[in-house]
Amino acid sequence: MTFSCLIAEDEPLARRRLETLVREVPWLRCVGVVEDGPRARQAMDAQLPDLLFLDVEMPGLSGLAVLEAARHRPVVVFTTAYDRYAVRAFDLAATDYLLKPFGRARFRAAVERAREALARRETGERGVGRGDGRPEPLTRLLVRDRRRLLALPTEAIDRLEAEDDYVRVHCGERRFLVRMPLGELERRLDPRRFVRVHRRRIVNLERVTTALPGGSGLVLELRDGTRLAVSRRRRALLRARLLSI
Repeated sequence: MTFSCLIAEDEPLARRRLETLVREVPWLRCVGVVEDGPRARQAMDAQLPDLLFLDVEMPGLSGLAVLEAARHRPVVVFTTAYDRYAVRAFDLAATDYLLKPFGRARFRAAVERAREALARRETGERGVGRGDGRPEPLTRLLVRDRRRLLALPTEAIDRLEAEDDYVRVHCGERRFLVRMPLGELERRLDPRRFVRVHRRRIVNLERVTTALPGGSGLVLELRDGTRLAVSRRRRALLRARLLSI
């Protein structure tokens, strides 16, 4: 099956790169290339592409504004040079997020994710949204690892802890800082896997090995031996969640 795609990108090099890579995908057919926000919005509603490669920052109208205003809802892969837009992009139900400059392998991974989303739409299954107006839970979190961005699978996260304007992500022996509120991450993580045990802390339930009485409260022990106190107001919810897994 062939799907149509539209490229909305204002940077010439990135635009040519996308055109070249799209031509290498046998199931994709490019129906248009535009260079600014207003034309992107018009082309979306005129061409009705199945897939949209959308730059976040474009003249006239940002990619985020284009997607919010357009009537047509394609599967979306955002492209940008700025990682700070990652959470907002996924809030708008983007299937993937290409950080420029991106290579062929990263592009192919993005289009395969888009192909899965398109296939679900074709078969009447859930698309990129949840069906209740909320986007799907994040399956990956973009974190900075030295000079590069790493797409960290959320299932690999042990716990998250608020630190001022940041969240420290614990993943085995590795630590990453993400600049966003803990509440924003809580809203986007899978509630079946992650639970807030304290106003400053979220835990991956699959890492919990033991729930122990501690003083007048409850203490969780994780696989790595870390012990975390559960706040009083969250104990009942946590007990219910632990019994359900």
